[in-house]
Amino acid sequence: MGIGGWIVLGIIVALAIWAITIYNGLVALRNRFKNAFSQIDVQLKRRYDLIPNLVETAKGYLKHERETLEAVIKARNQAVAAAQGAAANPGNPAAMASLGQAEGALSGTLGRLFALAEAYPDLKANQNMMAIQEELTSTENKVAFARQAFNDSVMEYNTRRESFPDNIFAGMFGFGAAELLQATESGEERKAPKVSFT
Repeated sequence: MGIGGWIVLGIIVALAIWAITIYNGLVALRNRFKNAFSQIDVQLKRRYDLIPNLVETAKGYLKHERETLEAVIKARNQAVAAAQGAAANPGNPAAMASLGQAEGALSGTLGRLFALAEAYPDLKANQNMMAIQEELTSTENKVAFARQAFNDSVMEYNTRRESFPDNIFAGMFGFGAAELLQATESGEERKAPKVSFT
């Protein structure tokens, strides 16, 4: 093999290494945002597990507010289903939009429950209710932090897959765009549920 053959072979090997490096970088970024979503998922599951306890605690005091309690449980169940769909495919635009909407609806119904509970002094003073409120507040903060980490990872992945020359390989190997997890609720529902009964 002559010098020209070695040069061509060297160029081919360098291009192959370059392509492998780009591919592996995209895989690493995709796995990073999937891991970031799993942190959101852990906190959402914790939140969903607290809600039935909250409803059970409030039931005895809010006997005439059954509709509100049922709305909270329904919103929780819809959010659980949306979270499972998003966990199956983090970054999928439809799954992220569905999760954002379900979480917005759940925050809204929890906000209504907490506002309603303000009218019941005995419920506000209940130790179980106060403990659950504290747990929910802590969980809401953790969800917000995990959402930010996820969105940062998605942004980094999307930027990389849209940049030249990575965009060529991203298209060839099926690295689709990932969707940010955004709050879709508006106005009052955008606020974290007020959980202070003091």
